[in-house]
Amino acid sequence: MTETAAGKPIGFWRCWSFTVGVMIGSGVFLLPAVLAPFGSISFLGWLFTSIGAVVVSLVLGGLARQTTASGGFYVYTREAFGGLPGFVVAWSYWLSIVFATAAIASAFAGYAGSVVPYFAGNSIAQAVLAAAIIWVLTAVNLKGIAEASLLQLIMTVLKIIPLFVIIALGVAVGTPEYIPTYNPKELSLFEGVATTALLTMWAFVGLEAGTVPAEDVVDAKRTVPRAIVFGTVCVAAIYIASTAAVMMLVPVDQLARSEAPFFDAARALGPVGGPLIAIGALVSTAGSLNGNIFLGGQMPMSVARDGLAPKFFAKKNAGAAPAAALIMTSVLATLLLFLNYSDGLVSAFTFLISISTLAVLAPYAITALAALSQRKGKGAAWTILAIVALVYSLVAIAGGGPGTLLWGAGLIAAGIPVYFLAKS
Repeated sequence: MTETAAGKPIGFWRCWSFTVGVMIGSGVFLLPAVLAPFGSISFLGWLFTSIGAVVVSLVLGGLARQTTASGGFYVYTREAFGGLPGFVVAWSYWLSIVFATAAIASAFAGYAGSVVPYFAGNSIAQAVLAAAIIWVLTAVNLKGIAEASLLQLIMTVLKIIPLFVIIALGVAVGTPEYIPTYNPKELSLFEGVATTALLTMWAFVGLEAGTVPAEDVVDAKRTVPRAIVFGTVCVAAIYIASTAAVMMLVPVDQLARSEAPFFDAARALGPVGGPLIAIGALVSTAGSLNGNIFLGGQMPMSVARDGLAPKFFAKKNAGAAPAAALIMTSVLATLLLFLNYSDGLVSAFTFLISISTLAVLAPYAITALAALSQRKGKGAAWTILAIVALVYSLVAIAGGGPGTLLWGAGLIAAGIPVYFLAKS
């Protein structure tokens, strides 16, 4: 096993790659088309959510400076409020990982259809492929933390290359005349920003990923905060720049109807454009999937160490990977995948990702409360950051809709009896 320093395999760039790699998944490839009907006011929505995401990363970074224990949200909440709230946060976050793993694997199978026609419209083949990619990446994670984090770094670099190509293409041959008018729906400033912000907010879920494996990070109290804040800033810049580039390359009427806006933008490159974007989308989803599988092993391990889950989840194999936790998470994600594929790819993806998003936003809000509980002696800036992070999280949760909120609340509440069973 290759190690970077001090017997720990995750340095700054690998930690950065978990934050960036989990955030940049499949969603960014559709957002320009989703935002086009709202006009260029959508850039104010991007700006709002980018600032909110950076604030959340600053709060998480501040909490990360206080511990080297793995677990992220769980550790911060447990130390602030005790075992039960900490467990509920860990349970909610772990559920989000299970649902996200199934959803991202579905997206990978969907993109595969644009590269290999056999998978296009073939639900059974897509389900099998989605399950296969889950277990291929689980095998890498079982090999060891060093291998999983190295693969994450490689995939993160590879996934942003096509996005940089589109950004450069927009600068070189794009035209500002294609950019949508400011506010074609004639919404108020508040309505325009709020609506587009809710659409873009989901793209930042995953910024916390770099906090979770803290015990395997070199100089964690310094490295983790820097990696997640810098990673969030990088992602915000890539999102805004790539959206602008696509809007400058594709006429607004075509963009609003597009099911593959980056593919349409890449036509300016000629025959190589489509394959480049299709492969980029596959790498992007695979990288996000690898990051989620990695986190799906880390969170149960952290909880088990505190006696709030079966002890065997805390055991590591020769590669320092929590094997039992990884296998459990991937088994459940695979079952969830097949159970939802009966409704088709799009329906499965929509349901899975909506539940996953809500389940991860609840820990955001509770962690912001944990930060507020530690405001004594930290000055007004810390309090303001924590309040902004809390408001940002609550607005995002409210945007999920009543159906998603009920599903999410029920699944999160189901963790409470599990907590007492685990303790007994």
